[in-house]
Amino acid sequence: MHNFLCNEKVLNTCKIYQMLLQNSKNKHLSFHTPGHKVGAWDITELSYSDNLSAPQGCILEAERDIARILGSFQSFILTDGSTSGVLSMLYAVKALGARSVAFCEASHKSVYNGCKLLGLTPFIYPVKRGQNIPYKAPMYALTEQFPHIFENVDVIFLTSPDYYGNIEDLRGWRAYCDQHGKFLLIDGAHGGHLHFDKTLYAGSVADMWVDGVHKSLPALTQGAVVSARSEELAEKLREGLDIFRTTSPSYPIMASVEYAVKYPQNKLLESYVRQQFQHPNIRISDDWTKVCVLFSEAFEVEKILQKEGIYPEFCDGECILFYLSPACKKEDIDRLKECVFTLLEQFPYTPKMKAQRIHTPLVLKNHEETEWVDLALATGRICALNCGLFPPCTPLLFAGERIEKEKIDLLEKADNVFGLKEKKILVLKEERKHP
Repeated sequence: MHNFLCNEKVLNTCKIYQMLLQNSKNKHLSFHTPGHKVGAWDITELSYSDNLSAPQGCILEAERDIARILGSFQSFILTDGSTSGVLSMLYAVKALGARSVAFCEASHKSVYNGCKLLGLTPFIYPVKRGQNIPYKAPMYALTEQFPHIFENVDVIFLTSPDYYGNIEDLRGWRAYCDQHGKFLLIDGAHGGHLHFDKTLYAGSVADMWVDGVHKSLPALTQGAVVSARSEELAEKLREGLDIFRTTSPSYPIMASVEYAVKYPQNKLLESYVRQQFQHPNIRISDDWTKVCVLFSEAFEVEKILQKEGIYPEFCDGECILFYLSPACKKEDIDRLKECVFTLLEQFPYTPKMKAQRIHTPLVLKNHEETEWVDLALATGRICALNCGLFPPCTPLLFAGERIEKEKIDLLEKADNVFGLKEKKILVLKEERKHP
């Protein structure tokens, strides 16, 4: 634990870590969970360790520090990733009267699942693309293009930054929601580091938002935070967390979340990254931690990188995403740059013209007959279950959508996917006429 958390100045301010450190020095004979019986660091709720479900000691102090740093009325530590925060936010707005939610088709699958689970009506709008990388359209452009969506929903649910580092029109959306009396929720799972810059940070405008601190700050996997702007929202959010958050939270993860939120900004590294990765086929948006590199044969390039011991975050078939953090070392950035620029010469990117299509999936009826078929045989069939590349865990194919060969090719080439089973995809058993 101590080897992982190495900034002594920050550690001295971390309440949960200090509790674990002090008590690790005491005799500890474990007759409690977890079953490894090592005790000391990976422990359960004991007399000295506080309780995430009803904190009143070091965890409460840590959450208050986090709320102060993030600018929220109240913040809650999550040890089960941003997903539990997304579900809890949707529960909170449902409890406050919301019935419908507008969100981008490139949203994380937890937003789709949350709407389905809670009975919220989803209104999904398409993603825009530029240089074959999705980008965020301005608020006014979307509300003018899709008035039938935005005028008729109770909640606007944004993803900012998205998986490519694009930042939403935060001030525009805040003004729109204020004007029309709508809730504004933001999945900021990939932007926990942005609280240093309030012009880019989801928490500067959202009613409730998630920071997935393990994505871009030095926290253990599954470490996240969900926050609320007001007391009323915080109370409903707490109700949701009582349903969706685990009752067996990891203390090392909790300690790492507090540490990560308190981790200092690294301006020198931010500037260095932007200087080093200047190339026509490299894109870094306002979020400096997302380095997007366009390649021909991107899946092949990804495999070459892995043989060199370099593992990117994900590949979408044309763009390879490298995720950085303030904890990155300069020598590692230099090694990445050398490999990337060499591969850009070997696999120069050639833009592909793609028609922009707005899909209109069928509304699937309950209990429709389905079957699993081989991917190679699925072209032209109707998809019966959302599926896509993993990460970023956003649907590539929607339930009710006619399956195109181009998307099958991506699913076949990708190392990791979701919604499939042993290279098979779920489709409607009997074809229906598709609009």
